[in-house]
Amino acid sequence: MRTVKGRTDHVVVIGAGLAGLSAAMRLVGAGRRVTILERAAVPGGRAGVISDAGYRFDNGPTVLTMPDLIADAFDCVGEEMSDWLTLRPIDPLYRAWYADGTSLDVKADPAAMAEEVRRVCGPDEAAGYERYVEFVTRLYRYEMADFIDRNIDSPLDLLTPNLARLAALGGFRRMAPKVEQYLKDSRMQRVLSFQAMYAGMSPFDALALYCVIAYMDSVAGVYAPDGGMHAVPEAMAAAAAKHGADIRYNTDAIHIERRGPRAVAVHTADGDRIECDAVVVSPDLPVAMRELMGEEPWSVRRLRYSPSCFLLLAGSTASYSKVVHHNIHFGRSWRGVFDQLIDRGELMSDPSFLVSNPTHSDPTLAPDGREIFYVFFPTPNTSADIDWADERPRYRDRVLEVLEERGYVGFSDAIEVEHIIDPDDWRRQGMADGSPFASAHSFSQTGPFRPKNLWGDNIVFAGSGTTPGVGVPMVLISGRLAAERITGPDSTYRSRAAR
Repeated sequence: MRTVKGRTDHVVVIGAGLAGLSAAMRLVGAGRRVTILERAAVPGGRAGVISDAGYRFDNGPTVLTMPDLIADAFDCVGEEMSDWLTLRPIDPLYRAWYADGTSLDVKADPAAMAEEVRRVCGPDEAAGYERYVEFVTRLYRYEMADFIDRNIDSPLDLLTPNLARLAALGGFRRMAPKVEQYLKDSRMQRVLSFQAMYAGMSPFDALALYCVIAYMDSVAGVYAPDGGMHAVPEAMAAAAAKHGADIRYNTDAIHIERRGPRAVAVHTADGDRIECDAVVVSPDLPVAMRELMGEEPWSVRRLRYSPSCFLLLAGSTASYSKVVHHNIHFGRSWRGVFDQLIDRGELMSDPSFLVSNPTHSDPTLAPDGREIFYVFFPTPNTSADIDWADERPRYRDRVLEVLEERGYVGFSDAIEVEHIIDPDDWRRQGMADGSPFASAHSFSQTGPFRPKNLWGDNIVFAGSGTTPGVGVPMVLISGRLAAERITGPDSTYRSRAAR
């Protein structure tokens, strides 16, 4: 594994998001002096927070899986995660709603989920689900250690026995046909393949390797932190600071000063020049390279980006008895949704969307008697011919209309506080092509073909724009991989992960 050249005593980490904090905690634990530069007033990056009139809105990811990755970051500084953060398992993980009026609860316990599938879809589908769980469990085992949870310098690094096992398992087939091999009911196919959207792909085009995302939530479980998702970076930042990290909020890094291939300092908008031995860069890689390094190599220019989303955050006086923490609403169209979003750059004519109700699990996130709704509609990214300054109010009205049609009666009139984030807003926040899901995980943008995390002698990238990719577990892993580029392999990681 390639590592940073030269001394690494002082490391500047740009960005106090989940990836940057994951790297920083490991670097502090390994004895490095760490300075974190965060342009916002709080940590979190894409896992940010909006506080308004007694409501505490998460404005980034809402689904937390694989909390052991967070626990490991705390372990690196000698702390117990439970002393800093309370995570509660969500049951059901999701409630899926279908156009035919049926619903299905997705559960983490395979036996309980098989029983739910039997109730809704019949015994044959339940048996197929049990076989599918065996498939994704093996997929995860073969994929995680060799292809996700390690630094890769060359495609040759992939030539391990697990590569042959993945091929034999069907990991390099397309996702949708692979899911259909086990599950014949279209409702099950949808709820176990919609995750391809997070990887920027249609399940009809994505590799079956990405069924591993379904394992991470549908088998490994989904959790709700007390205080909302933003409580995670708050806790990580506090633990990093306790152990010596110097976190400078409201500090915008604007330039990485280099001498040849080596970074020697980071400049801030306030005029500070911070000398360092290495830099970890966690903002979106293509934007960071262009704005901080003045570079845009072909490997970055060629990238194609995932779809974006229209996010409506609503503080509401309404509540809905049939709604759980996470609710997925599927329209009648399925393949057509991906054709519109990805291939044609059009807004969904028959939407499928997510509604999270975090106050279902943590009422303290809103004033007494009030609820928070996080309404997520996938959209094309900003490469599509959509003028969001013009479209925004119309699409807001369309979103509210669809919500009312799908059972959220009185939703519009019950809104007390409202915030909207559209693709142009994501772009202004520093996300390439206005996509909070970074570059799509097509084959040519996956694994060793994704932008590398080590540039020059001592500049290391973390976050969803580099390896291993998109999603809360992946960016936490990216922080560990970035730290290992500086410290060398963490010989105790596997033993900690096995506990």
